[in-house]
Amino acid sequence: MNYNIVPMARHHINEIVALEKASFSAPWSHAMLEEELFNPQASFLVAVDDDGAVVGYTGLHVVLDEGYIANVAVNDKYRRMGIAGEILDVYCRFGETNLAFLTLEVRPSNKAAIALYFSREFEQVGRRKDYYNHPTEDAIIMTRFFKPEAEVEVDA
Repeated sequence: MNYNIVPMARHHINEIVALEKASFSAPWSHAMLEEELFNPQASFLVAVDDDGAVVGYTGLHVVLDEGYIANVAVNDKYRRMGIAGEILDVYCRFGETNLAFLTLEVRPSNKAAIALYFSREFEQVGRRKDYYNHPTEDAIIMTRFFKPEAEVEVDA
């Protein structure tokens, strides 16, 4: 399957909302996603197929030299095709020259996502007790450091 990674635009939001509802127990709303279009600290990328349909997306929030990855979601039909990895690679390339680290939370039960993050040099740095609901589950905090860890403080 061919796809392109493009910046999120307003016309993508309805499809992203549907992807959010299919992927997460606490999905982002249309208003929340639309707000990110005007957030100068946010960069949301979308994978679209040849017809322009959204097949995956993720977001990044940058605060000074810190990167916080928001939801990573890929349509069920297109999982295990490298889409999430390619989007993450864009953020990792950006991080190599602009950030001290990239960090995110992931459910311990999401083994595929954890394997993806490990493959992109993220490491487990902490846990957030009962972070997720429906079902209740801790979050594993995973971080990829671009500067020596001694220079970086991650609130775990």
